[in-house]
Order: sequence, then C-alpha cells, then structure tokens
Amino acid sequence: MSGFEARNNGGSIPTAADNKVLADFEPPKKPKRNKFAFACAILASLASILLGYDIGVMSGAIVFIKDDLKISDVQVEIVVGILNLYCLIGAYVAGRTSDWVGRRYTIVIAAAIFFVGAFLMGFATNYAFLMVGRFVAGIGVGFAMMIAPVYTAELAPASSRGFLTSFPEVFINIGLLLGYISNYAFSKLRPDLGWRVMLGAGAIPSVFLAIGGFSMPESPRWLIMQGRLGEAKRVLDRTSDTKEEAQLRLSDIKEAAGIPQDCTDDVVQVQKQTHGEGVWRELFLHPTPAVRHVMICAVGIHFFQQAIGLDSVVLYSPRIFEKAGIKSSSQRLLATIAVGFSKTIFILVATFLLDRIGRRPLLLTSIAGVAVSLATLGLSLTIISHSDQKIPWAVGLCITMVLTSVAVFSIGMGPIPWVYGTEIFPLRLRAQGASIGVGVNRAISGVIAMSFISLYEAITIGGAFFLYAGIATVAFFFFYTCFPETQGKTLEETEALFGKLIGWREEAKKIKRRRKMEEDNSDRSNNGQIELGNVS
Repeated sequence: MSGFEARNNGGSIPTAADNKVLADFEPPKKPKRNKFAFACAILASLASILLGYDIGVMSGAIVFIKDDLKISDVQVEIVVGILNLYCLIGAYVAGRTSDWVGRRYTIVIAAAIFFVGAFLMGFATNYAFLMVGRFVAGIGVGFAMMIAPVYTAELAPASSRGFLTSFPEVFINIGLLLGYISNYAFSKLRPDLGWRVMLGAGAIPSVFLAIGGFSMPESPRWLIMQGRLGEAKRVLDRTSDTKEEAQLRLSDIKEAAGIPQDCTDDVVQVQKQTHGEGVWRELFLHPTPAVRHVMICAVGIHFFQQAIGLDSVVLYSPRIFEKAGIKSSSQRLLATIAVGFSKTIFILVATFLLDRIGRRPLLLTSIAGVAVSLATLGLSLTIISHSDQKIPWAVGLCITMVLTSVAVFSIGMGPIPWVYGTEIFPLRLRAQGASIGVGVNRAISGVIAMSFISLYEAITIGGAFFLYAGIATVAFFFFYTCFPETQGKTLEETEALFGKLIGWREEAKKIKRRRKMEEDNSDRSNNGQIELGNVS
C-alpha cells in the first residue's frame, strides 16, 4: 500500500502518499554536536594551556627559585604575580591585532611570543633575567587569553556555544595540572636545574598551538567584517548544526556588519570601520544603555572571578598546606596535584552543564559555594594558627576546603566569565570588549597574587580568606541583580537582553513569550495541514 487512509463517515479520504506524514508528529531529533566546530574549539583553546601551565608550575618552582636566587618574600610575590600585569599589554595589543590580521593568526602570534618567554625563563641566570622572561611570556599569555574565547564564541553554533566557549577554562586547568605534575617530576633534579626545566618546558605546548593555528579556519564573523562573504559562508556551513542555521547565522552577521541581505557576492566592499577605529569611543565615551550594561557585566564578572582570591589558593597552595601543618615539601607538592585534579574534573563537569542548566544557575551556585568554602577555610586556618599542637580534624578540614573551593569555583566562576564575557558583546565591539575583560581579569589576578603574602602577614592567613569570602558574597548579589541568562540564544539575539541594568527580566519574559507564540503557531500550522481520523 503506497499510503494510508483516514476514515470519515464511512468513506475513505486519501491523506498522504507516503509515511513522511507521521514523522511530522514525532519530536524533532536533537542535532549531533558539530565535530568540526568541536575540533576547532579544542585547537583554539590550547592557547589557554599557556596560562594554566605557568600558574601551576610557578607555584612549585618559586620554592626552588627563592632558595637558588636568594630572593625575598616581596620579590617572590612580584615574580609570581607580575605576569598577570604584563598580560594587560598583551590583551590590549591582541584586541587590535585580531581585528587587523584575523583571529587565527593572532593565536599563532600568541604561541610564538610565549615560546620565546618560556625559553628565556628556562635559561635565566639571575632575578633580572627571569623578570625579562616573565615579561615576554606575559605578553604571550595576554594574547592567548583574549583570543581563545573570542574565536570559539564566533565559530560555535548556538546549541553548543556554552560548551565550546568553556574550553579555554578547561585547558587552563589542564595546563595547571601539567604544571603541578612538572613540579613534582622535576623536583628531584638539582635545585638550580629543576626550576629552570620546569619553566622551560612551557615552550612545548606553544609549538603544538602554533601548528594547530595554521590548520584552523578563520572566524566567519571576522571574514564578514572584511567583506569576504564566500569564505565566511563556507566556514559557517562546516561549523553549524544544520544548513538552515548556517543561513540564519550568515544573515545575522551580515545585518550586524551592515551588509545588505540580498548581497551574494563572494567579496564585497565594506564601508564600515573594521579594525577597531571608534570602538573605544563607543565603549567608554558615548556608550548606549545596552553597551553600558554589557560593559558593567563583562568587567564585573572578570573582576570578581579574580577578586575572590582563588588564585591565592592555586598559586600559594604549598604555603597554605604548610600553614595547615604539612611540613614535607614532597607531600605539599603531591597535595597541590590533588588541587589540580579537583579543578580539572569539575571544570569538565561544568562544560556539559553550561548549555543544559544555563549560565545564571551555575554562576550563582558556584559563587555561593566559594563564599562558604573560603569562610570555612579561613576558620580552620585560624583554629590551627591559635593552637600550640596539631589538630588533625582542623588540618583535614583545611585540606577539604581547599579542594572544595577550587571544585565549586570550577563549575561556574571558572568557565562562565570567558563564555559570558564574549557572547554578550555586539559583533563590532567583541574583540576590543573582550580584551578589556581580559585586562581587568589579569590586573586583579596580578594584584591578588602580588599581595597575598603581605596580606596574610598583616591580617593573618585566616583573616585573608575571611576577606575573600566577603568579596564572594558581594559578587553573589551583583550577579543575581544584573546578569541576564544567555543560554541558547544567538549572539545577536543576546543583545536585546541588555539595556536595563536591573530591569532586564521584563525583556527576558518578552523573548520567552515571543518564542512560545512562535512555537504554538508552528504547531498549529503543522496540525492544520493534515486531518487524522481512525487510521486503517
């Protein structure tokens, strides 16, 4: 039988010629993740290993550097944290460079600069030489931290943008873990050789990053900003879940770039400014309410990611474990590996939740958990410091809270700033806006890293973590009040949510009602096409 019939008052009415009609009533299948976009996101995110490795390896290497170069605690703080301030220069230059030469070549430049920095640090003969290496490596890290999330956000389809854009944070944690393992592996070498090998080994991932950069496609949004529509369309076809989505993304980007929708030429002349001219004026001097809201959210989330002090836990974990009563340097380095594993495992969990649960729930849950765990860590360290004898339960609580704090940080506060801070900017402002976020992130990280020892000597180590817990509490209320949910929305659709700093919920309700109406209309349209009675 070539079709089927529906009975109507004893008569039979032909309704369809094939079985495709029944498929209209089945729920649509969820498209598979785009493997090409997945591979490109991994390659771009390799850039983030550079920062993670440097943070992890320096936490252990500094113990040997201090003894070998005979430097003071203040110099320790500077050499540990100064790289983050050097990142400011790299992030600023990368924003302009990525608009000029493109996203993928900016990734290659980041790898080349960090390679030179790692080489210089590995061969440093004194403190001044080491600082020169830190400067060069910092520039490379600034490039990497700015460009990896921007490239991934512009390449990823909306269905998996949160998942893919969280990859930079995943690779930061992988780099961190590799740094910790490097510390333990090379700690058996001569003290004057071990720390140099630890730092110099950072050149290895930069080589793989540079090779990967040449094999990646260019960002479709950057291509359209240059008027290269043909190339952009081919990239969108390969990185979208469906052909229809590729057409929709192309249409959205053309509109944002000021290109007529009926233009189908492979190359067009783009009259708009495309290399960052006027962007700073629009961001700072004459921002619209929407841009002002975006800036507050982007700067705020990067500020609080670092101001809550998790870098102190990561960078100075050997000192924290020493204060908790673990005296063996080998045991302290092993404990830091546990910190690295905790961060890496939970950041992997977060990548699968971002596009399922959403940004806001994860962000609020994470910052609340950080506040509680840091306050408890401060309490346990205070108890230990006021006791003349070892208190096993307090030591255990301290270690548990260190691991808990990095775990809850990793499920939200770790990846979401990189996801959120790129997807909320309009196309014309994205590269420069993201570089501002990275600049704030690295500046605050540098301040935290270069002040922790002085801070805990001034207000006790327990007091330092009570202070960080208080900052995390402030961050919770800031996020709850000002941050719209962006899950599942296109980059261009996200712009509509911004403009009212504390009144964005009304716009979110309008978008939700509009989507529901569209779905209802679509369902009625499908149901109206076919009448079904008793199927024979």
